[in-house]
Amino acid sequence: MAGGAGAAADAHAERPLLPGVGPGDRRAPVDATLAPWRSVVRIQTNLAGRCTGALVGRRTVLTAGHCLFNPRTRRFLQASSLHVLFGYDRGEFTRHVTVAQVATDPAYDPASATPVAAADWAVLTLSEPAPESVPPLPVDAEALPAGTLVMLGGYSQDRAQILMADRDCRLLGASGGLLVHDCDATRGTSGGPLLVRTPKGEGWAVAGVGVAAGNTPVVRNFAVPSARFAALLARDAAAGQP
Repeated sequence: MAGGAGAAADAHAERPLLPGVGPGDRRAPVDATLAPWRSVVRIQTNLAGRCTGALVGRRTVLTAGHCLFNPRTRRFLQASSLHVLFGYDRGEFTRHVTVAQVATDPAYDPASATPVAAADWAVLTLSEPAPESVPPLPVDAEALPAGTLVMLGGYSQDRAQILMADRDCRLLGASGGLLVHDCDATRGTSGGPLLVRTPKGEGWAVAGVGVAAGNTPVVRNFAVPSARFAALLARDAAAGQP
């Protein structure tokens, strides 16, 4: 029996880490009813796929472009196939809202042999406004120096029923048009907002969208910087899109 237990322990120790999660996993559950996490949403598709997103306008949700791609048809999913859940926790949620329109970066083609990772973002226009109790997060499109404190949360594949976040991480720099950070995050967190303190320190803003998880001995994660989609959000706001 002792030998069997030892073998099981060794097997567990040798099990590969989740992509994007280091040996000292800092992720912890957060309250989906409190700021800024109440503005983080779960996105589900009719194909049973799921990702994370962030409310950045009364009817605007930001997520990762690859979350909306159907590998079978090699096309993006229709807006009618997408569902946004507010306050999701263990199968319960405060509001379900459908999607009326989807915008993606023209430079992003997931079917390509070499997709442009820095274009991996999408903006969802909701069919109705978000709940009044959920404030949109501001978007910070300014260039940030390495060492900036950030946070990242989402519905990870290994804890898909609760919102998990790493609240103790930093921006490491930039590479290939992406922000590089050391937040622990894995599949399912894609589309989650990389959060940075607002200039006056009274709240949090979206500095980027989580899109990729490192899978090397030195774990690194990546996010599309907000500068990549800020112009589209500004045009929508100017056109009267809430």
